[in-house]
Amino acid sequence: MNQPLAYIHPQAQIARNVVIEPFSVIHANVVIEEGTWIGPNVTIFEGARIGKNVKIYPGASISSVPQDLKYKGEETETFIGDNTVIREFVTVSRGTDDKYKTVIGKDCLLMAYVHIAHDCAIGNNCILANAVQLAGHVIVDDYAIIAGSSAIHQFVKVGSHVMVSGGSLVRKDVPPYTKAAREPLTYCGINSIGLRRRGFSSEKINEIQEIYRYIFLRGLNNSKAIDLVELELSPSKERDEIINFIRNSDRGVMKGYTY
Repeated sequence: MNQPLAYIHPQAQIARNVVIEPFSVIHANVVIEEGTWIGPNVTIFEGARIGKNVKIYPGASISSVPQDLKYKGEETETFIGDNTVIREFVTVSRGTDDKYKTVIGKDCLLMAYVHIAHDCAIGNNCILANAVQLAGHVIVDDYAIIAGSSAIHQFVKVGSHVMVSGGSLVRKDVPPYTKAAREPLTYCGINSIGLRRRGFSSEKINEIQEIYRYIFLRGLNNSKAIDLVELELSPSKERDEIINFIRNSDRGVMKGYTY
């Protein structure tokens, strides 16, 4: 059901049961799939690929031209996965010639005033609370939660099942399963509450905790710590994920806890 006061470019591909409220603008080269609701005063620019049952609230701007001086008008895209909720005044820029796309996964919640810059990749089941700001090329893995008013530096990676405290300045990578807080950003334990809610056993949580004791609590440098983890702790999916994350970190990871 499309309101007559909405503008929809004739080349936009809109599924039949999409609802577009008054005063929204849908540009050419846009795809919107079944069951999606576009609230009033939303602007969806070229290159948007919006999945099923997405909800986009008033004032949001999706797939806008990147705020990046190297962008020269190349054709790029923005992907938004099924069942994602985008609240009021969220802004999402499309990609540049780095990755040619910005991606937001399925079942995410982006609260009001969130900004997702060009070439970011957000996994599935992520929550970005009010006024979280992501610079370009940021990666956020599945089930990460970033609390309100946090700012993420460009090219930073946030691992899966992470909890970042509100108002954080995230300049370094945040390894999976951890909690991050303080200034500068610091390891504050593992996200045990979130892991329990998602079905991790007590044994698995204890295993992850032991891995991070080596990495953050024994006064070792990262290389020595992960070498010892490989040598002394049994292989597992979570162990290898943590090791690979730290080894492949270009920016370096957040600092360990100090009293």
